[in-house]
Amino acid sequence: MAKRELFWGIMSILVILSAYFIPYTVLTGVERWYGSFLLWILVGVVVIIINLFITRNWRS
Repeated sequence: MAKRELFWGIMSILVILSAYFIPYTVLTGVERWYGSFLLWILVGVVVIIINLFITRNWRS
């Protein structure tokens, strides 16, 4: 595994963990459901982009 792939792998793990911790810590005071929903949509888009960076140099 290249250093670049390792970096992006660690970044994706951190983003996924933040998707779990942020709604229960930072967004605790937000009573509307769309606060967490918007966060999870943004996290999903970020993870997709990170996966594109990880797999862009893969060849069959």
